Formats: sequence, structure tokens, C-alpha cells
Amino acid sequence: MSRQGNCWDNAPMERWFRSFKYEWMQESDYITLGQAMDDVRVYVMYYNFVRPHRYNQGLLAILTKTTYRELLN
Repeated sequence: MSRQGNCWDNAPMERWFRSFKYEWMQESDYITLGQAMDDVRVYVMYYNFVRPHRYNQGLLAILTKTTYRELLN
């Protein structure tokens, strides 16, 4: 994080949390902490390996990262 008040620093995490909240999270509360943690783990896998992302032409996050690394080498 950089300077205080620079809202763009945390934008990717805010976007991820908004997607998690509106696309995935259960409407009822989680009964246990373990249940909530499991749900977050499943969503992270879904978000990175299954869910297409508009900002990178509909590619999966993992494919974009792999393509970027290949371009660097």
C-alpha cells in the first residue's frame, strides 16, 4: 500500500470482495468459521480458474497470468 487516501491501491481486492459478496456468499450466515473458510477457498479457485474476467477479454485469471509470464521470457 502506498499513501493514505489513495483508493486505487486496494481496488483489486475491493473488486474481488464485491464479486464474492454478490455472486457467491450465502444469504444466511455461516454456522461455523470452518464453513466460511471453506466457502472462501472454493470461491478463490472458482474466481481464478473458472470465472471469465471482462477486463482481460473474457480470459480466466490464471490464463492471463500464464500468458503474461510467457511474454516476459
